[in-house]
Amino acid sequence: MAELTRGRRMLVLAICCLSLFIVGLDNTVVNVALPSLRRDLHASPSGLQWTIDSYTLVLASLLMLGGSSGDRFGRRRIFQTGLALFTVGSLLCSLAPGLGWLVVFRMLQAVGGSMLNPVAMGIISNTFTDPKERARAIGVWGAVIGVSMALGPVLGGTLVESVSWRAIFWVNVPVGVAALVLAGLFVPESRAARARRFDPVGQILVIVALASLTYGIIEAPAAGWLAVRTLALFAVTALAAGLLIGYESRRDEPLLDVRFFRAAPFSGATGIAVCAFAALAGFLFLNTLYLQEVRGYSPLVAGVATLPMAGMTVICAPISGRLVAGRGARLPLLIAGVAMTAGSVMLTGLRPGTSMSWLVGAYVLVGLGFGMVNAPITNTAVTGMPQSQAGVAAAVASTSRQVGQSLGVAVIGSLAAAHVAGRAATVDPMSAAGWWTVVLCGVGVLLLGAASTGTWARGTASRLATRLAAGEVNRPTPAKGSTAPPGGPAFDRVSAAGPASGTAGPAAARTDVPSSGPSFAMKNSVSRSEKTGCASDSAPSSQ
Repeated sequence: MAELTRGRRMLVLAICCLSLFIVGLDNTVVNVALPSLRRDLHASPSGLQWTIDSYTLVLASLLMLGGSSGDRFGRRRIFQTGLALFTVGSLLCSLAPGLGWLVVFRMLQAVGGSMLNPVAMGIISNTFTDPKERARAIGVWGAVIGVSMALGPVLGGTLVESVSWRAIFWVNVPVGVAALVLAGLFVPESRAARARRFDPVGQILVIVALASLTYGIIEAPAAGWLAVRTLALFAVTALAAGLLIGYESRRDEPLLDVRFFRAAPFSGATGIAVCAFAALAGFLFLNTLYLQEVRGYSPLVAGVATLPMAGMTVICAPISGRLVAGRGARLPLLIAGVAMTAGSVMLTGLRPGTSMSWLVGAYVLVGLGFGMVNAPITNTAVTGMPQSQAGVAAAVASTSRQVGQSLGVAVIGSLAAAHVAGRAATVDPMSAAGWWTVVLCGVGVLLLGAASTGTWARGTASRLATRLAAGEVNRPTPAKGSTAPPGGPAFDRVSAAGPASGTAGPAAARTDVPSSGPSFAMKNSVSRSEKTGCASDSAPSSQ
């Protein structure tokens, strides 16, 4: 394919960022509508949790499948399919006659969303073949996360107050339609030279494990934590997880390569992603209910009140990327852990009369923490990995973010409900149990950040990379004329050595970049800095 003009490349980037904007917006815009949903649809506490978790759970389960589908069937085709499903799902959400239908339509939204972020990043990686230009494009992509997050509560509050909660879904429709048409006109088609094989058994086991765990946690306050149904759901989770580990460890191209967890940086990054985004989801869930139902704020005022948190996230995200490039992931992770912990501790003693200045201080610290944590997650996950495996490792880290959001609402919401009554009659947004769980998530980010970025941790990643490289080298040589699998003898480790001379150049980059997940652009583009060993120092989240 001929090189696109700069203007055409910028247009492709804008179209891809539109997809991230509407998907990211739906992670925060719904929270401000929770009290209205409760009143209009007579929703129970678990029903409110499901309006959020039905979206994040499906998104987490299907992200990697969405990326591999783009590799196999064509990225533009899957991107347009995702836009169509997300737009139709949004329209149906706005027309939902009851809570059950709203949950179903949110799941349809998520199916579409799972095709957008990983595939859109594949399109960006394919379009921007120059490493420096690609790094800048990824930086823009990452900044859109903060913008959508900042606008979510304010836009949601404005629409809920001036129209109704249904209007928060209408906004996705014109944006989705515009992106769909523009993609057909301006986005070139591309696919991987060698797509990863589908793993239907692994995919089903992932869905069963995540769904049974989330369902058990959300319904436990009403059913009882020791009820037969609750224990059975947790048993299904354990069984599915065990089968997943056993099955994936025997596959040549697993959906989830369990060997990655032998590397402390990868295991730490996965845990950090879960903790950080569980804290984010729990914070948004409880704080929205607190501002509207305890303090009596309107949806608009509640949205504006959270601007200090969103603003700090927008400001700190690019700073974190530069810190990662210049000094590595350790410093921003430690700052994130301390800030998230301190801000959450300030919210453990919430009362109806808590001063606004105290709340603003807490929101600023929480926003600082979330702004700092995103970029180093992917950096830490790929430390020491062979380049042939960096995209897959980053995809797992991105999936972990969505798992964290899903579990955050489930666990923290259920603890707040259980705090009020054994039958979970309501959610107490001032629940000490709920807020202290957010604190523990911040502590988890701090401890895992320290443990996964030290000398010992890097050593475990180096040893794993050596073993993975040996496995790649020992693969049979493909027959003449066949497509070689990625990561053959000329593998490059994502390390301080920087890009190897055998890295695919611009011509090859249009067909060989896998979209295993939102950060697969790493495979052919090593970081701007050679200090960190990160293939993309500003890789975005897949929210």
